[in-house]
Amino acid sequence: MDRALYLAMSGGVETMNAQTIHANNLANVNTTGFRADFEQARAMQVYGEHYPSRVYAMTENPGTRFTPGSMIQTGRNLDVAIKGKGFLTVYDSKGQEAYTRDGNLQINAAGQLVTGTGLPVAGVDGPIFLPPLQSLTITSDGSISIIPQGGAANQVAVIGQLKLVNPDPDNLRKGEDGLIHSKDGQVFNQDVNTQVASGFVEGSNVNAVEEMTHIMDLSRRFEMNIKMMNTIREDSAASSRILQRA
Repeated sequence: MDRALYLAMSGGVETMNAQTIHANNLANVNTTGFRADFEQARAMQVYGEHYPSRVYAMTENPGTRFTPGSMIQTGRNLDVAIKGKGFLTVYDSKGQEAYTRDGNLQINAAGQLVTGTGLPVAGVDGPIFLPPLQSLTITSDGSISIIPQGGAANQVAVIGQLKLVNPDPDNLRKGEDGLIHSKDGQVFNQDVNTQVASGFVEGSNVNAVEEMTHIMDLSRRFEMNIKMMNTIREDSAASSRILQRA
C-alpha cells in the first residue's frame, strides 16, 4: 500500500505545481508583453540505493508560448510594440542582456531610457541616455529622434536606436525574473527586419478562458489524489483490524 500512497501523494504535489504555473499565467493576463508558460507531466523514476521500482508523475515547464498578444493603442510616444516576431533588448539585474516584449518605456531621473519596471533599455551602441527634450519620436526601425528642449521644430537629432532582435525560439528560455534569456548565454545581434509600432503596447498572450479551464481540471485531479489517499488509509486500517482479530 505504501507504493499506492506514494503515487497518490506525489501526484497531488505535482498537480499543485501545475496549478501554480497556470495561476501565474492567469494572474498576468493584463501584464504588458507577458508570455504564457506551458506545463506538462511525465513519468519519473525514483532513483537511489535500491531497485528503481517506484515511478511518479513530475510536472515540468517545457517552454513558453511566444505567439504575439493583441496590440493596444495608447497614443504615447514612448510606448512601442513589436510587429510580429522579435524582442526588445534590456539589461537585467546582473547587467546582462535579456529580452522582453514589454514596450512601456519611461525616462528616469538620470535621463536614461528604461522599461516600466526600471530596467535599462539597450540600444545598438549600449544604454540609451536622453538630454532634456521637447518631443520624442521612435520610428519603425527603433531609431529615437528628439527635438531638444527649447529647440525649433526643424532641430531634430537622432539620439540612438533600440536594439531589436529576432532569435530562434528554440534557443530561448524564460527566467524567474520574467525576462527572456538565451539558453546558451550568447548575445543576439540586431535584426534589421524587426520593426516596432510607436504609440502601441502589446498585451499578454494569455487566454484567460483556457487557463481557468486548466485550473478547474487540475483542482478535480487534486481532489482525486486526496480521495485515493483516504481510500488507501481506510484499506490499511481495515487490514490492521483483520490482523488483530486473527
